[in-house]
Amino acid sequence: MKSIVYRTTGDPSVLELVERPVPEPGPGEVRVNIAVSGVNPTDWKSRVGSKPGEDLPFAEVTPNQDGAGTVEAISPEAAELNPQLEVGDRVWIFLAQHQRPTGTAQEYVTVPVEHVVRLPDGISFDVGASLGVPAMTAHRALTVAEGGPTRLHPGALEGRTVLVAGGAGAVGHAAIQLARWAGATVVTTISSDEKAALATAAGAHHVVNYRTSDAAAEIQRVAPDGIDLVAEVAPGPNAQLDLAVLNNHGTIAVYANDGGESVTFDIIPFFARNLRFQGLLLYTVGEDALQVAAEDITAALVDGVLGVGEEHGLPLLRFPLEETAAAHEAVQSGAVGKVLIYVA
Repeated sequence: MKSIVYRTTGDPSVLELVERPVPEPGPGEVRVNIAVSGVNPTDWKSRVGSKPGEDLPFAEVTPNQDGAGTVEAISPEAAELNPQLEVGDRVWIFLAQHQRPTGTAQEYVTVPVEHVVRLPDGISFDVGASLGVPAMTAHRALTVAEGGPTRLHPGALEGRTVLVAGGAGAVGHAAIQLARWAGATVVTTISSDEKAALATAAGAHHVVNYRTSDAAAEIQRVAPDGIDLVAEVAPGPNAQLDLAVLNNHGTIAVYANDGGESVTFDIIPFFARNLRFQGLLLYTVGEDALQVAAEDITAALVDGVLGVGEEHGLPLLRFPLEETAAAHEAVQSGAVGKVLIYVA
């Protein structure tokens, strides 16, 4: 089979196309024939490491956590764990390369059965490969506020107002769609007219350009009762904005550190309004939270949520497997949209 590998950390040039044997699923594993592999910032950051030439945890690594394809083989233990899963099922997979050497940038991958989810009828592989890290991060961000909800479904966020920082990104796109599906009023911040159009297409009720307006004043105008929950990608630069617009018992759910490594708050208004600063990372959140997210995301798919493509607010940038290095470079350079690798 064709596989992309790297044997040392570094820039995209360390990625190499090779031939490898088709893997057999081990205990508790499923083999999936990958059709589409999704690329996320976590994939290039893992490839870069802390410095070029850094030792890897494995002799060889195939990148990418997310993907979609068709089940080809199921181990007996996996069949016992998930008797509903069958050979031939179309699936989406998540965290394929977490603590493992092989991700989805190859024709076949073996994955723990817990991280293999059947795609509902009519849902494309493009959508399936775009879920994983972005959608599950968004789900977690929307379910960590004081007083809940801990699950997402229509009505779960009824009466709540959610601020999505960076609504044109992949996580921001998923957060907008899931929050609106769950009944929230959704406000998002963006930095250009192009990104405003994408956030609006994703379903945001209010779009605020933080570069051309007083973002705090504009958010207070459209959400006079305050923001209940912020899905935050840039906590350092946005700390004062978040503090200005959150209401009593509001939550800032932080999933990235864009724009800086530290955060400064005025303490009195923070504790006087009972605010919560909540971190989240999929790799350490725990299997129970991942399974809940997978179930709710699949339910949203059935309801027609989380579409991809420019008409849904998430343009697709497509690359063949042979150009995985260019796909990684696109994500690393901040390309707007979802980068997908066509493996089949």
